[in-house]
Amino acid sequence: MCMALVVGNMIGSGVFFLPSALAEFGGVSILGWVFTAAGALVLAFVFSRLSKKVKAGNGGPYSFAREGFGAFAGFLVAWGYWVSIWCSNAGIAVAFVSYLSVFFPTLATQPLLACGVALATVWFLTWVNTRGVHQVGKVQLVTTLLKLVPLILVAFVGVFFLDSNHFVPFNRSGGSDFSAITATAALTLYAFLGMESATIPADSVENPKRNIPLATIYGTLVVIVVYVLGTIAVFGVLPPDVLVSSNAPFADAAAKIWGEGARYLVAGGVVISTFGALNGWILLQGQIPAAAAKDQLFPQIFGRMNDQNVPAMGLIISSLLISLLMLMNYTKGMVEAFKFMILLATLTVLVPYLFSAATLGLLALEQKKWPGNRRRTNLTLAILGFLYSLWAVAGSGEESVYWGFLLLMAGIPFYVWIKHRS
Repeated sequence: MCMALVVGNMIGSGVFFLPSALAEFGGVSILGWVFTAAGALVLAFVFSRLSKKVKAGNGGPYSFAREGFGAFAGFLVAWGYWVSIWCSNAGIAVAFVSYLSVFFPTLATQPLLACGVALATVWFLTWVNTRGVHQVGKVQLVTTLLKLVPLILVAFVGVFFLDSNHFVPFNRSGGSDFSAITATAALTLYAFLGMESATIPADSVENPKRNIPLATIYGTLVVIVVYVLGTIAVFGVLPPDVLVSSNAPFADAAAKIWGEGARYLVAGGVVISTFGALNGWILLQGQIPAAAAKDQLFPQIFGRMNDQNVPAMGLIISSLLISLLMLMNYTKGMVEAFKFMILLATLTVLVPYLFSAATLGLLALEQKKWPGNRRRTNLTLAILGFLYSLWAVAGSGEESVYWGFLLLMAGIPFYVWIKHRS
């Protein structure tokens, strides 16, 4: 279940569209995937090591930042991560309904109906999450297995339909290989967000010192294999001029291999994928503020547990905010405001990665009792993880960094009020 949470949260809807975005670069974009995968694996090892060393309970990156650098750093990470989650969940709900319209075309022509279906899905999964973490884990396990089916089929069957001419020229961007790899690595970065998911509900995991590190590493490896092989298969099956204009590259590749009926298989995979991702991220939208509330860094209402030991009020408040964004998105003239909120969410996901890598570095420097080789390994992982996260922040774009920083600073008055109350 831990591994399903990692894989399910990482594989949302983005991977199903990325091959089209990468097509203009050509086969060199595969190296971009590899570069990003290497950075993601380093961060997975960072979270794996921290889950063994930090006895901080629930909260994952929040707990790591608080342990390493105190209450204020912990609050900034919790605030940014929480805002990012419910903003992103609104976007995932939109993606879910848009692919559901393949099976129910009226959803594409009736915005109010589509909004109602999206809101019903959000609140159904919120209810599932109030029933306990193990219920969420069961849903996540099933949806993760189902969502992997179309991806794995295209990835492993598609290699028998590869046309090597589709990879010539290897770099179609017109620039240097290095600039093309950097650009594609930045594009693929967001497909790996969520690798830290298993560390957040730590108190609900059996044998967490063993299961969380294993789930984090193995889950990330599964996603890397599926992403890279899937992209190679799609590139090899579809001609570059077709791929670059495709709105559903995996569906088009499946249709070319098995016929038009296969489009529905892949569309179903995306529906299940977004449903599962929404389920997993709704879990986290309750766990992060609950962990901060336990330490008196968030309002206490977020930390109130129901009979299933779940922060139900935190889940409900977050889902109310998702609903507000959903209604903004489906109200004429408010679409741009919705996109703006999603833009703000991008940077705040990366800030916890920076603090987590820095915490591992601090532990490596301070733990004199660790064997020399272990200290060097952890310090190396911390440095690589920090540099990669910093590069990822820079790659987010100036506008994202600008507004994301303002969003983080906007949380400071809440911190002052909470400290005063406590």
